[in-house]
Amino acid sequence: MWKRANLSRLMLAIILTVLSLGIGLAGFMIIEGYTFMEAFYMTIITVSTTGFGEVKPLSGGGRLFVSLYIMYNLVVVAYLVSVLTQYLFDGELRTLFKMFMTDQEIRHIQGHVIVCGFGRNGSKAFHELRANGAKVIIIEQNQELMRAHAEALGDAAVPVICGDATADDTLRQAGIERARALISALPKDADNVFVTLTARELNPQLKIIARASLKTSETKLLRAGADSVVMPDEIGGSHMANLVMRPEVIRFLEMISGLGPNRLRLEELDYQDLRPELRGRSIRELDVRSRTGATVIGLKDRTGQFQVSPAADFRPGSGDVLLLLGTDEQIMAVVRELRR
Repeated sequence: MWKRANLSRLMLAIILTVLSLGIGLAGFMIIEGYTFMEAFYMTIITVSTTGFGEVKPLSGGGRLFVSLYIMYNLVVVAYLVSVLTQYLFDGELRTLFKMFMTDQEIRHIQGHVIVCGFGRNGSKAFHELRANGAKVIIIEQNQELMRAHAEALGDAAVPVICGDATADDTLRQAGIERARALISALPKDADNVFVTLTARELNPQLKIIARASLKTSETKLLRAGADSVVMPDEIGGSHMANLVMRPEVIRFLEMISGLGPNRLRLEELDYQDLRPELRGRSIRELDVRSRTGATVIGLKDRTGQFQVSPAADFRPGSGDVLLLLGTDEQIMAVVRELRR
């Protein structure tokens, strides 16, 4: 991953080198009255310490200038060599090129999901998103954490931005203006609030899911602009209690969430995504069960209300969304048979 400090060192080395050449040209032209080409020749042989002869005998002022100029260049050249050596042998040049390619790739991504923080919650969210075919960009400041989770990324080319997710520039680098959603899974609630505020300002249409550790942070995150707030500790406690009181229900929910041995998937099918010839038909006439094996378990109507097990004679219309449950194969059949 790219290190901003190392890039700053490289830029400083380049600036000092250019400055050195400028000082040499100006010094020889002003003090000795050399032409541009003569001054350039003297500058190059002085900087490189090759020891070729002088164009013209130097005056006393010229010798003093050359003496100080050589001392200055000894420092500049040593610094430049050390920086270039690090880039060549420590892989920084390859890393810099990789980050440049990542930036170029991000510029062409639209409708992606930004995951801020790649800890336990962030990495889990990443796996679920990738499993469902979503385009994901990761923002993580801790490089050691990213190395520890390197195997989680596998061979997939996942854009990773090493930076502070609370900074506007980092979110812009992740293409927040073109993103469809952001998951803020940073370890500190205050950072999640700040990310939510910034993200909502940069993209008012963005769907924001934020993590919270404290109950008091939930209200702050919602006020900051989060669409939903997830509290992993509270969910975990409720899950353990329900395993005692309703074990079979929890096992079924684990199947839906992909944690059980027989994985099931929930899928949504917007009315606008239906094939034209299927629009206007009732749920009975769509015959989803016979066509695909999946089951219509719910419906969100155009007013935003949810219906569980909608009536078979109900005719979905514009703005309605069908909720389907099935195996991976059955959901793929839904895509083939019903989605345009």
